[in-house]
This record gives sequence, structure tokens and C-alpha cells, in this order.
Amino acid sequence: MNTSLPAIPHGLTPWGMFLSADVIVQAVMVCLTLASVISWSIGLAKVMELRRHGRRLGRLLDILGRSRTLAEAAREGANAAPIALALKEMAASTGLPPDGIRVRTASGLAQLEADHGRRLAAGTGILATIGSTAPFVGLFGTVWGIMNSFVGISKAQATSLAVVAPGIAEALLATALGLVAAIPAVVIYNLLGRAVAAQRADWAKASGEILRLLGRDLDRGHALLRQAVE
Repeated sequence: MNTSLPAIPHGLTPWGMFLSADVIVQAVMVCLTLASVISWSIGLAKVMELRRHGRRLGRLLDILGRSRTLAEAAREGANAAPIALALKEMAASTGLPPDGIRVRTASGLAQLEADHGRRLAAGTGILATIGSTAPFVGLFGTVWGIMNSFVGISKAQATSLAVVAPGIAEALLATALGLVAAIPAVVIYNLLGRAVAAQRADWAKASGEILRLLGRDLDRGHALLRQAVE
């Protein structure tokens, strides 16, 4: 009596399963593979962008920390946008009350901070979309593949492993690709979100330093004006 197990069909490799899959399942696999490539591409591009902006922001914070006036900070900071904005507002508001200058400068710095945050976060929404939809796309491919397996079983009038295994394997491959696309996308999205939040906090700190130097310059100018009047 032969009690050996049925032989597992040949060709059950990822590439072999892709080639033998239904065209709908193949389309699902291709879409999920492209989604995975897009996720990693966005992640690598954003990491390089965040590092570049982080170095610039760190240098700006260092300059602001050791500067005594906005003009001094501008000389060392190569006219960084936030410093240039504060100096421009001071020049445009000559003779106006200092409180108004502070308010307008703070408003401008807040706008710069918001624009900076939007630029850093650009593209991360795609990661969130991939992370939330890829498992369902993979599940669709799985359901379609299993449906085809049942059709094949009914046509073959047999339930042997040789008939059932290929279709089930193709279906599960779609699920696996969905997870492969979704999990890195979610992880990258969360990591980038924390990095963007950290840079926005540093930007807010830089804005506070600029307002501090602005207030010092305005108070110094007010004191000089009062001495001249007296």
C-alpha cells in the first residue's frame, strides 16, 4: 500500500505563479509591486530632503543663538528667509510702533513655517493611501484567485493537491504582495511624520529666536531715540 503524500506541483515560485495567474490577479500584483516601489522611492527622497533642511535649520539655530542683532545674524546666515523677512519688515515699518512690527513679523514667520511644513509633508499622503488600500487590493486579488481555483476544481472534477494548490498559491501571493506594499508604507509614513513634526518644532524655535532679536533691536532703537530727544 502506497502511503506517500501527493507530489507538490512544480513551478510554484513567485515568478511562476505570476505567469500562470489570471490576468486580473496579474494586474493586482503589478499594481502592488509598483505601489511598493513608489513607497520606497518617496521614503528615500524625503529622507534626503529632511536631512538637507535639517542641516540648514541647525545652522540657522546656531547662528541665531550666538547673534546679538538681526543684522549680525543676517551676515552669518547668508540672508536666510526668516531673518530676511524680519529685516524687511523692520525697514518697511520705520517710524511705526514696535508692537505692530512684532505682530506683523510673527505673522510672516508663521506663514513661512506653514509653507515649510507643507513642502516637507508633500508626497507623504501617497504613503498613507498605499498603506490603507494595499491590503484590500491584495485581498481582492486573493478572492479572485480563489474563485478561479473553484472554477478549475469544478471543471477538472477533482480535488487533488495538483489541481487546488496552484490557484490557492496564486491567490495568497496577491495577499502577500498587499502586505509587502502596505507595511513599509505605513512605517515610512509614521517615521516621516515624526521627522516633519520635529523640524517644525525647530522652525518654531528659530522664529522665537528671531522675534527675540527683533524685540532687542526695537527696544535698543527706541532707547536711542529717547536719549536723542532728551
